[in-house]
Amino acid sequence: MKMLNIKRLLIALLTFAATSAALAEEFRIGYVNTERIFREANSAISAQAKLQQEFSKREKELVDLGNTLKSSSEKFERDAPTLSESQRVTRQRQIADQDREFQRKRREFQEDLNARKNEEFQLVLERANKVVRQVAENEKYDLILQEAVYINPKHDITEKVIKAINAQSPSGSGASSSK
Repeated sequence: MKMLNIKRLLIALLTFAATSAALAEEFRIGYVNTERIFREANSAISAQAKLQQEFSKREKELVDLGNTLKSSSEKFERDAPTLSESQRVTRQRQIADQDREFQRKRREFQEDLNARKNEEFQLVLERANKVVRQVAENEKYDLILQEAVYINPKHDITEKVIKAINAQSPSGSGASSSK
């Protein structure tokens, strides 16, 4: 019986020693702020500029159409007291048609812009995730988080990731910010 207890104690001590050695190894955790990457990485800035260029003409047309609608509506408000009933109804119908057209074009613009934005930022995210993996492997991180309720700033590796993404960029273009 005593021999069995001694064996159990010895096994427990060996297990504890092995576990302690494993726990003594440093468990490295890092955090990456994805929103910051989308704001600061050259590839994200370049994607924003590309989208701006691609959609600026349609956006200007929408603004012009909105201004035309607004001026038509204001003109109607001014002229309404002097118009006959049939003229008033006709102008109201025209303004309603213009408004529907404006709303439809605005909705289409937003849908197209959101779809393209998702495409472009998916590419940025894929590139960022590759860089995060490289940084994690090179610096021997055990875990990298992209979202957290709280993170100690000492675990934030976002700056390293942004620098690595920018270093991989084929050109330094996109360094200027655009909205």
